[in-house]
Amino acid sequence: MALKIKLIAKLIKFEHTIFALPFAYLGAVMAAGGVPAWRKVFWITLAMVGARSAAMAWNRLVDWQIDAANPRTSERILPQNLLDKGEVVIFIILAVALLLISAWQLNPLAFRLSPLALFFLIFYSYTKRFTWLCHLFLGLTIGLAPIGSWIGVTGEIALAALILGLGVMFWVAGFDIIYAIQDYEFDKEYGLYSIPVKFGPAKALRIAVSFHIITFLALVGVGLYLQLSWLYAVGVIIVGVLLLVEHSLVKQDFEKIKFAFFNINSVVSITVFVFSVLDYLLL
Repeated sequence: MALKIKLIAKLIKFEHTIFALPFAYLGAVMAAGGVPAWRKVFWITLAMVGARSAAMAWNRLVDWQIDAANPRTSERILPQNLLDKGEVVIFIILAVALLLISAWQLNPLAFRLSPLALFFLIFYSYTKRFTWLCHLFLGLTIGLAPIGSWIGVTGEIALAALILGLGVMFWVAGFDIIYAIQDYEFDKEYGLYSIPVKFGPAKALRIAVSFHIITFLALVGVGLYLQLSWLYAVGVIIVGVLLLVEHSLVKQDFEKIKFAFFNINSVVSITVFVFSVLDYLLL
């Protein structure tokens, strides 16, 4: 059982939860105007774990043949038959149940909208089969995290949440474009769609830059709309510098994509969250 749990954690790359979870917490903090009730934090956390776990497991399940054919991903769990596909299906059902139960515990609107979130969690895995806009679908899916947590706290949708979700959407889409450059040759040969395949790696990087500019502007817009102070502004400036470093590294050497993808982007999400919380608590 311990081995199965370890394999499932590896299958869904549980450590990558660090990309979306801080922004989900950020949406909750902004909605509450400070630290939300711990009950809300608890159920938002479980909803995020359920949502992301279901999405990643489903992605690995429907893509296992593609992963097996791609040299970069051929050693993943399912191509290596280290887990039975039926076990993955059971895990997905449990993760979806966790999402739905958590949304129900938060409030009626969160529960009513949870099927919509579930649709995008499942649908985005198919988009690279028919559109180079797949990165934006992934971004939209993860961008729902702060919107969902805002709804979880307040029971309503607000403009600030939508702006924040937009920023997250283009942030994720931007770094997903960078990540997809690794598979440019394979995707092109296999008939998959992506912005690097459509426009070439060099132009794809410029598109990623434009997406991250939108992210920066959205974060600025949220701060202005909510009238946050200089502490939040410092966090946003640091994020801008981090994104600039990310693009500089990748432009100079594609071999640094993995470093830029995980290390820098994990710091981005944590930075925005920490400085926002400090803003609400200290000023």
